[in-house]
Amino acid sequence: MEVAKHIPLALKYRPMTFDDVVGQAHVVRTLRNAISSGRVANAYLFIGPRGIGKTTLSRIFAKALNCQSPNGVEPCGECDNCREIAAGNSIDVTELDAASHNKVEDVKPIIDAVEFKPTSSKYKIFIIDECHMLTNAAWNALLKPREEPPPYVRFIFATTEGDKVLATIVSRCQRFDLRRIQTNDIVARLKYIAEKEAIEIEDDALLAIARGAEGGMRDALSSLDQLISFKGGKITEEDALGVFGLISRAALERLAGAILKGDTAGILAAIEEFDSAGKNMRRLSGELLQYFRNLVVLQALGPKSKSLTVTEEQLAPMVEQIRGLDAGRIFKVCDQLAEMEDKLRYVLSVRTLIEMSLIRASRLATTATVEELMMALKALRCGEVAPPPRAAGGESGAGGVRALPAEGVDANSAAGESGAAVSPRVFTRQELLDDPKLNSLLAIFPGAIIVDVKGDQR
Repeated sequence: MEVAKHIPLALKYRPMTFDDVVGQAHVVRTLRNAISSGRVANAYLFIGPRGIGKTTLSRIFAKALNCQSPNGVEPCGECDNCREIAAGNSIDVTELDAASHNKVEDVKPIIDAVEFKPTSSKYKIFIIDECHMLTNAAWNALLKPREEPPPYVRFIFATTEGDKVLATIVSRCQRFDLRRIQTNDIVARLKYIAEKEAIEIEDDALLAIARGAEGGMRDALSSLDQLISFKGGKITEEDALGVFGLISRAALERLAGAILKGDTAGILAAIEEFDSAGKNMRRLSGELLQYFRNLVVLQALGPKSKSLTVTEEQLAPMVEQIRGLDAGRIFKVCDQLAEMEDKLRYVLSVRTLIEMSLIRASRLATTATVEELMMALKALRCGEVAPPPRAAGGESGAGGVRALPAEGVDANSAAGESGAAVSPRVFTRQELLDDPKLNSLLAIFPGAIIVDVKGDQR
């Protein structure tokens, strides 16, 4: 009996055309325009983190260039050239894995093949993956064929570490920086694949997978594949959180809310819960920092911003959290979280560092900023303390300050039956300096007192 061969989801649903590529619209548009206008460069360099489509995009581009019956600029996927390139056995499209073939003798076949025209295609294309692994000698051997190739030769380089590619090579290529794929784009793609595979999965489970993938579609598909093997055709958020050690969306929102409210007990209880459940505590730091980064973007640009890496479900509670919140407080929390993430690389007691750092962040979140203090002082001066009175002849009266009537008391009602107005009480400078109400405004700054008050110089 023949056993059916399992095809991993990352391979089964690998994009075959430009339309299938997710999250790289800026690259796809340029490549399409290059093909339609006939302005195809001699070499291209794709740079970006793992699992975002560098090699896949290279193959699609190669198919589009050599397709025998293209649909506009899209490869048909049916001709011999398209099928051979997709299968990796095309004579005119050579792929080299530079991670394991990085010496001069490994690139020598490419140098020799450049001299021969393609057999059944328009171009002879060389795709070199992880090109940053090539030795300097190998790069130098490729330099001349790369700089002045025959008109039928095209090079496509892909790498995760663009800063390691020689500047002489980068300057001879069209460079494309591929982006990490947005969380909502990964969720949409996972939902599409789950429907195709007849898998029942909760939206929060899809979100947990997308968060864990950190912008990589291949990682997300591999995680979904693992969950299907673990749970079968019905997957809940708890399944995803348990397998990958992630923290639920609701729990992350509660922890962020506790930090913003200065709730020390809530913070410690949440950390205890995460640690007892075996959650990845080091990942918690990165997720919190990303959460507060989204709060900053939301506050500055609004809920329609494309810079937000959140889904619609995440957006509503975040809008409530920033309502009436000063931006300076969020910046302070972000600084503390970034410092914590840096320290986590070296510390042994991860939980203790996280607890102390989050408590410190909560103190920063509930401490008034200088801007808020100045606004409070201005409001107090305008609403409760009037300018010092002017004496006859234009001189100020003995350094005194007039006080408005107490709250709820009408100044006119304080007049006697005779109708004579009652003069407001005049405070001396020392009485004003000793006023506990004014000094309480600076209580947030330990040891601070009001040392001087200047009258209005109008």
